[in-house]
Amino acid sequence: MSTQRSPRKKTAPTRQKSTQKYSPASMIARRIDQVAEVLGQVLQWEHPADAVLSQWMRKQKNMGGRDRAEVTNAVFDVLRHLRRYRYLAESGVGSGSRRLAILGLINTWDKDVREALDAGEQSWIEHVITLDGMEMPFAQRYSLPDWLAQQILSMPDSEALAAALNTEAPLDLRVNPLKAERDTVLAQLSEGEMARFKPKATAYSPWGIRLRGRPFVANWPQFEKGEIEVQDEGSQLLAALVAPKRGEMIIDFCAGAGGKTLLIGALMRSTGRLYAFDTSASRLARAKPRFARSGLSNIVPVVITETNDTRIKRLHGKAQRVLVDAPCSGTGTLRRNPDIKWRFHAPNIDHYVQIQREILERAAKCVAPGGRLVYATCSVLPQENQEQITWFLQHHPHFELMEVNPIIAPRSPDLTMAGPYLELRPDYHHTDGFFAAVLQRKTDTV
Repeated sequence: MSTQRSPRKKTAPTRQKSTQKYSPASMIARRIDQVAEVLGQVLQWEHPADAVLSQWMRKQKNMGGRDRAEVTNAVFDVLRHLRRYRYLAESGVGSGSRRLAILGLINTWDKDVREALDAGEQSWIEHVITLDGMEMPFAQRYSLPDWLAQQILSMPDSEALAAALNTEAPLDLRVNPLKAERDTVLAQLSEGEMARFKPKATAYSPWGIRLRGRPFVANWPQFEKGEIEVQDEGSQLLAALVAPKRGEMIIDFCAGAGGKTLLIGALMRSTGRLYAFDTSASRLARAKPRFARSGLSNIVPVVITETNDTRIKRLHGKAQRVLVDAPCSGTGTLRRNPDIKWRFHAPNIDHYVQIQREILERAAKCVAPGGRLVYATCSVLPQENQEQITWFLQHHPHFELMEVNPIIAPRSPDLTMAGPYLELRPDYHHTDGFFAAVLQRKTDTV
């Protein structure tokens, strides 16, 4: 959401003095009502939260950037802490959406929400803020559905991971290495109006810039010229793991909006041929303006079918690199999409596991002898990650697992993994949760 200064509002006729209508208490009450209204729609789970919020915002013609940000922050805070907030709301009064809105605003707003509460609500809030969250069960404390809480509890440093997944993700930019140098762009963003977002170089990606806040970067000159894109640092590192070379034939098998495709193409210096595959024509259509803005000429967007696509068959055994950023549960992106944990259910994992295996089967056929298949997800679940690699190697003995550290070291020397995989976590690396494995096809196979 934009954090630009709100436009001056026109004075509307009122029955009371404007000082009464726009008193602090009435402004707070209006904000509570706005957040409660959005939550009433989001919690029906008919559509993703960001889509519901975007549609609601379009109807708020007179709402400024700061007001929009305050509503957005409160709504997403509630989604992050929904299970815990619902428990706390049980002892309150009024509608459920209103109680949740109050809790979300208390946690995110710099104003004292209690000014607009009645005596019963104030008494409830005074009780709530004295409760010790650490005394709650793990799933309730970190607002996780039971199935996901069990998964996270089985992982190292589970408390830290669960807590990190409930934080707000930063905004990362990625410099287009075909058009600009990071140091140059960083210097530009550190001057004038943009300096208030405190830009700094990312810790691991050599192309990343991290911002504080949520600026609307689409109207920045660097964005318009194709010098920067919005992309999480973890996603940038996946392109480094592909390690593309000039003149190669490379396939981004699940290109989606094209973020990784753009970086891979730039690292190829716009040489060779880079196929951007996706089963969705609309997704690739949305990526085309990004491709054009980037200055790349080696990208070939291709809409593929889910089975027996003749265009894929023509590329069997020809690609030096194939990236499969597979459809997945998205549990590594809960900082950005907290509603996923409430919209997603345990049986869905098996569905995604099957889809991932089908895509791996098709993508593996395109890898040339000596070439590499890079499998990646934005999930933290082992069923979608390590267990998929175990399955793949059992069924494809002509591939072998490669260690990621030597591959990624030239681009990111400060990033070291404990095992053969790339395993990024928000609590360890301050990125989204990402997994990746590099599989090389043996040269003595046909």
